[in-house]
Amino acid sequence: MEEYDVQFVDRDDREARFVVRPISPAFANGIRRAMIADVPTFSIDTVRFIENSSVMFDEQIGLRLGLIPLTTPLDDFEVGDTVTLSLDVEGPDTAYSGDLVSSDTMVEPADRNVPIIDLKEGQRLEIEADAVLDTGREHAKHQGGVAVGYRHLQRVEVVGDRPEFADDEANILRGVIEEDGDLVPTEEFDHDLTNRYPESELTVEDVPNAFVFHVETDGSVTVDDLVVRAVDTIESRANELREAVQL
Repeated sequence: MEEYDVQFVDRDDREARFVVRPISPAFANGIRRAMIADVPTFSIDTVRFIENSSVMFDEQIGLRLGLIPLTTPLDDFEVGDTVTLSLDVEGPDTAYSGDLVSSDTMVEPADRNVPIIDLKEGQRLEIEADAVLDTGREHAKHQGGVAVGYRHLQRVEVVGDRPEFADDEANILRGVIEEDGDLVPTEEFDHDLTNRYPESELTVEDVPNAFVFHVETDGSVTVDDLVVRAVDTIESRANELREAVQL
């Protein structure tokens, strides 16, 4: 199996940028699609309204509940598993995601300050809800990767001095560049190459088979889990295809 080199530009639990090489554009897009569609997350799917005296219809509240990211420990559950959550808030108050009480402490709102509804005096919202583990392929609310993209890694080379009477215009480049083997985010020089290479004539070219991924999750899973699980699904499908072809 081919070995791939992965270098992180920046990284935390919810957001990361990293360079992968050598991969083809098709494989890069396959990784992106797998992160969006194939990594399962918990999301509220069914809501039972015990009391709703707010100004919102049940369907509107159900939609909001379905969009609240829930922590998803992938090693402990399988696709199709469900967890029950409850909510009971009486006005005057605002119901937040943090007011949801889960039957399993491993599956809770990833953010506790997502507003659900503002309740006035005498209004009450009491519900029970079932969260199901499923993939973004089935519904967009299960997409743990909320922002997943990639672009070519680019290499900048100085080829000489700028002509004496050259136009003094910005040379904007966004992403990550490779400079003498180092990875440099373009925000370090305000995305303007003339700030980093003043008075220099430059060439910018794509590094063959090297792509910069920018991945952000909704908090249901970590970036590490999202990427690793996505690649695992690609490998699993490739093995299934190989076995099918050999039959």
